[in-house]
Amino acid sequence: MVTRLYTHPIFLEHITPPGHPERPDRLRAIERVLDDEAFAALDRVKAPEGDEATILYAHPADFVARVRAAIPDEGIARIDADTTASPKSWQAAITAIGAANAAVDDVFTGRADNAFVAARPPGHHAEKTTAMGFCLFNTAAIAARYAQKKFGAERVAIVDWDVHHGNGTQDIFWDDPSVLYCSTHQMPLYPGTGAKNETGAGNIVNAPLAPQTGSEVFRDAFLSRVLPALDDFAPDLIIISAGFDAHHRDPLAEINLTEDDFDWATGQLMQRATRHSGNRLVSLLEGGYDLQGLAFSVAAHVGRLMKG
Repeated sequence: MVTRLYTHPIFLEHITPPGHPERPDRLRAIERVLDDEAFAALDRVKAPEGDEATILYAHPADFVARVRAAIPDEGIARIDADTTASPKSWQAAITAIGAANAAVDDVFTGRADNAFVAARPPGHHAEKTTAMGFCLFNTAAIAARYAQKKFGAERVAIVDWDVHHGNGTQDIFWDDPSVLYCSTHQMPLYPGTGAKNETGAGNIVNAPLAPQTGSEVFRDAFLSRVLPALDDFAPDLIIISAGFDAHHRDPLAEINLTEDDFDWATGQLMQRATRHSGNRLVSLLEGGYDLQGLAFSVAAHVGRLMKG
């Protein structure tokens, strides 16, 4: 398996306030763990700046203009109670989009079997017209639309195992049966969406997990809800919204997973990618706020992507 890693120094320049959980040290922790010789075979690529026009695949122009206008010339600007922007945030967000789209190019052209994009800010809380939850633009949604527009992908699946429900991705694809959205997440928890009865056009599969849930319940949710939905859908591409804040060390939630669970879930999705989509799988970093839990989980995830 050829696994590409996309990252870029600009992602460290998206600055958040002191004490904010979504901080540059997250990427530094990932960089350190992936510097181990076990990851020597990773195909490391500097993330390209994205085409701003592709943002319009998931967000209207007036919203994009509002986000651009919110970027400060200096200091930190608040977009909402949790979401901030600094002078380099626009460039970081655009480069995250560029990396995700480049990863889609790679898996459709055969340059890589799969890819992991280590970028920030994250994206899955960004709704069509609302930046929120640390997120400016919905990178996963843009990448899904990019695959459809450029490569004619008829069916794209987004699997989100971040501990917080991806309300933004659900909002964008609510009535679009060409995109399957599956999510495991703690409930109740921010942002308050993600109940089982939220099904969109039959393309939304939510598997909420009670606080203190551990490996057995998480894996059962995958086996009973997520994986059957993927098999029924038979996607041309699988995109993972790969948040690692369901790790038991994470301070923002109460789900008790270990890095072995992320290894297992990655393997399950790779099996479906082999079965349905010619191995095409793109993974995008979302949450994960305990640096040790994040680093160990990413190492397990990327290691599984490399092994096949």
